[in-house]
Amino acid sequence: MEIFVGAAVAAVVSALVVVLMGRTRVAHAGPRVGPAPSPATRAEVSAATATTTPPAGGSPARAPKSPTDGHTAAAGPAPAPPPAAVREAIEDELRERRAEIVRIEERILSKEEKLAVRLAELERRETSLEDRQRNLDREAGKLKAAKQDQLRELERISGLSPGQARQVLLRELEDEIRHDSARLVRQIEDEARRDADRRARSILSTVMQRVAGGHAAETTVSVVQLESDDLKGRIIGREGRNIRTLETLTGIDFIIDDTPSAVILSGFDGVRREVARLTLEKLLQDGRIHPARIEESYYQTRSEIENRIAEVGEQAVLEANVGSVHPELSKLLGRLHYRTSYGQNVLDHSIECARLASLLASELGANEKTAARAALMHDIGKAVSHETEGPHALVGGEIARRYGESEAVAHAMEAHHNEVELRTVEAVVVQIVDSLSGARPGARGESLEQYTKRLRDLESIATRHAGVEKVYAMQAGREIRVIVHPEEVDDDTAALLSHRIARDVEKELEYAGQIKVTVIRESRNVDFAK
Repeated sequence: MEIFVGAAVAAVVSALVVVLMGRTRVAHAGPRVGPAPSPATRAEVSAATATTTPPAGGSPARAPKSPTDGHTAAAGPAPAPPPAAVREAIEDELRERRAEIVRIEERILSKEEKLAVRLAELERRETSLEDRQRNLDREAGKLKAAKQDQLRELERISGLSPGQARQVLLRELEDEIRHDSARLVRQIEDEARRDADRRARSILSTVMQRVAGGHAAETTVSVVQLESDDLKGRIIGREGRNIRTLETLTGIDFIIDDTPSAVILSGFDGVRREVARLTLEKLLQDGRIHPARIEESYYQTRSEIENRIAEVGEQAVLEANVGSVHPELSKLLGRLHYRTSYGQNVLDHSIECARLASLLASELGANEKTAARAALMHDIGKAVSHETEGPHALVGGEIARRYGESEAVAHAMEAHHNEVELRTVEAVVVQIVDSLSGARPGARGESLEQYTKRLRDLESIATRHAGVEKVYAMQAGREIRVIVHPEEVDDDTAALLSHRIARDVEKELEYAGQIKVTVIRESRNVDFAK
C-alpha cells in the first residue's frame, strides 16, 4: 500500500513539473506560443497573441493569410506583450501549483499515518485474539479433564455406571411427568365438564329427533300372517292392481317376498301402518279382494282407528289426572299410542312422566297441575312430526298455545330438550321426569344379544389394561367398575387409567347416553396383636 501511494505521488509531481517547464519555454519564445495555456493565463496573454494561433502538433507555424488578415496587417502590427507581466503570471501559477502539490502530499501523508495506525491496531487485536483463543483452548481442556474426574468420582460414590444413572434419572423424570399429566387431565376434565353437559344435551337431542335411523326394525314394520302362500297372489291382484290400491290408500309399503305365510307392512307412521294392517286382515277374512272392496274396507278401518285414537287419548287424560283438555289435544295424545321411541311406547311414556311430575312438583312446592299437564303433552309434537318441520318440543308448544293451554304449560313443553332456556320450576321438573322415564331399566327395548355383547365388550376393553384385577359392568352397562392391583397402580396412574378406558370405550363402542368408568384402588395394612 505504501509503495502504491508513493508511486502515485511521484507520478503526479513529475507531470506537474513537465507542464510547468513547457509553459516556461513558451513564455521565453515570444509571440509564437506552443500548446494552449491554462485558463488562468489565457485571459492575460490573449491581447498579445491575438494574431497567432498555436497548431495542434505543438510546434510554431505561421497561419495562412486571409482577406481579414490582410486588412488587419494593413492597419499595422500588434504591440508585443510586456515580458514582465507574462513572467509574473507564470510565477503566480507555479506558486499555486506548488501549494496544491504540498496540500496533496500532506493529505497523502495523513492517510499513510492513519493506515499505519489502523494496521498497528489490527495487529494488536489479532495478537489479542490469538492469546484469547489459546487461553480458551487451555480452559476447555481443563474443563473436560475436570468433567471426566467428576464422572469418575460420581461413579465411585454412587456405584452406578453412566447407563445405570441415566436409567434412574429417566425413571424419576417419567414419574414426575406422569404425575403432572394426571393433574393436568383432572384440570381439563373439570373445565370441560362445566360446559359440556348442557351443550352435549342440546346437540344430541336435536340429532336424535331428526335421524330416522334410531328406530329399530320391529318398531317400523308390521307383519300380517297368511293361512297359505296362495293368498299372496290374490293380494297382488291382476297386474298388481290390488297392491297398488292398498299402497295408494294407506301410504304404507306392502312387502311380499319369500317370507313364508306373511306380508310385511313398512312405514314410519304408526297410525297408517295400523290402518293398513286392519284393512288387510278384514280383506282376508272377507275373501273378496279387489279395488272397490279394498277402498270400502280402508275407509271403514280408518273411521274405527280414529274413534279408537279418541278413546285412547281420553283414557290417557283420565289416567294422568290432569283435568279436561281440548278434544284435538286428546286426539293427538291418542295418536302417540301408535308411536314408539327407542322401543318405548310414547303414550305410556307420557302418562308415566305426568305421574312422576305431579309427585316431584308436590315435593318441590311447584304447581302440580301445570307440571303434570306439561309432562303429559311434552311429546305431543311427535304425533305430527311427519307433517310439520322443526323440533317436536317447539312444535308441541305451538300446538298447546293454539288450543288454549297456558303459557307456563307451553314453555315447559318447549324447554324439556333445552330448545328454549328454562325459566320455571315446572319446566325443570318436566325435563327431569322425561330423563327418568327414558333411563329406567327396561323402558327402552334392546335385544338380549346386543345387551350381553355390549357388556362383554365393556369388560374386555377394561381388562386389557395393565394392572387391572377385576372388572364389573353395572346398571345395565351404564357403569363399569375396575379394581386394580394397588402395588402396580398408584393414585396418579389410576386417574390416567380411568381416562384411557373411557376414551377406548368412546372409540370402539356405540351407545346412547354415557357410561361411567370408576377405577378402585384399595390398600390394606394388616397386623396382629399378640
